[in-house]
Amino acid sequence: MAKVVPLFSGSKGNCYYIGTSAQGVLIDAGRSCKQIELAMEANGLSMKNVSALFITHEHTDHCSAVKVLSRRYGLKVFGSNGTLSAISRGLYPETKLEVIESELALCDMNIRRINTPHDAAESCCYRVTASDGKSALIATDMGVMLPEVRAAAQNSDFVVLESNHDIDMLRFGEYPYPLKKRILSDRGHLSNDACAAELAEMVKSGTLRLMLGHLSEHNNTPEIAARTAVAALQKEGMKRNLDFTLDIAPGEPQVGAVIF
Repeated sequence: MAKVVPLFSGSKGNCYYIGTSAQGVLIDAGRSCKQIELAMEANGLSMKNVSALFITHEHTDHCSAVKVLSRRYGLKVFGSNGTLSAISRGLYPETKLEVIESELALCDMNIRRINTPHDAAESCCYRVTASDGKSALIATDMGVMLPEVRAAAQNSDFVVLESNHDIDMLRFGEYPYPLKKRILSDRGHLSNDACAAELAEMVKSGTLRLMLGHLSEHNNTPEIAARTAVAALQKEGMKRNLDFTLDIAPGEPQVGAVIF
């Protein structure tokens, strides 16, 4: 069975493994090569079983290890044309880059790219469907929820959705005004409130396994993010661990996976 292993999520870096114990792919590689290798080992996985890297966009917290990982393991790097153009200047000449226009088959999975609104060259998220028809969506780094992403979320078995910041913590925090404005913009990041507003319709459509991702280190806490999400779901009469499960993607490696 396919599984999602959230290796890292948040301001310091993002990386997810999706596949089986025998083969799979990484979505983003935003920590060092060594940190990703150790996180994989802690979860009983080997980088030798990774077939490719799928990058959502060129910000360093999503692609900092691409150069070393792709060379060390001979991995092909997939992404949008804009993303690959943006990261190509920092890679080795022999790095194998391939644009994913829409979707492709790899490791007995179908991997679909969906564009997202973010202050990057051409950012995206990925929906992965396993051979048994079960699907998972990893969707972070977006200022608003586009209809295409919403539809993909409501038709998936498991979703990681960005719950980046508490609006009051951000507004009254120490970030400079231009950075606050960027985060709050339609090409910034989803707040806890914006994320929570999407969850009830996901559960109603059958997406029962939820995970909050890309929490800000300075403008959020796991407790606040979870409380906001659960309150929105309870308002619709839905009970945690009865009607849905809700977890927080870890900022640092933990042992655990979601079977989808």
